[in-house]
Amino acid sequence: MTSTAATIADQYFAMWNCDDAEARAEIIAGLWVDEAMFVDPTFEVTGHDGLSKTVQTAHEMFPGYRFTRTGSIDEHHNRLRWTWELAAEGQPAVAGGTDVVTLAPSGKILEVVGFIDFAPAH
Repeated sequence: MTSTAATIADQYFAMWNCDDAEARAEIIAGLWVDEAMFVDPTFEVTGHDGLSKTVQTAHEMFPGYRFTRTGSIDEHHNRLRWTWELAAEGQPAVAGGTDVVTLAPSGKILEVVGFIDFAPAH
C-alpha cells in the first residue's frame, strides 16, 4: 500500500464522519473530481453536492455513528479497495461493506462503487 492510498482512505473516511457541511465540502473538493460518482445499493449520486447530501443523509439515518476502515487497502493500477464498518463508539458494527475506488489521472477519486456486506433492516 502506498502512502497515497492511505491518505486517500483517511480523507474518504474523514468525509463520511464530518458533521460540518462546510468542512465536509472542503474535504470533498480536495478528494474528488468535479464529476465524481458514488454508487451503492442505497445511493447513486454525481458531483460534490450529491456526495455531501449523501453523507448528511447517512448522519441523519445513523446519528452518532462513525465509519471506520477495517483491514488493509488493496491497490492496483488506478484502483483501490477497502472494507469498512459503521458503529457507535464502543458498540458492535451495525453495517459493513467493501468500496472499490477508481482514481482519476489527477489522483483524485473519480468513482466509488460500494457493496454492503451487512446492514440493519430499514
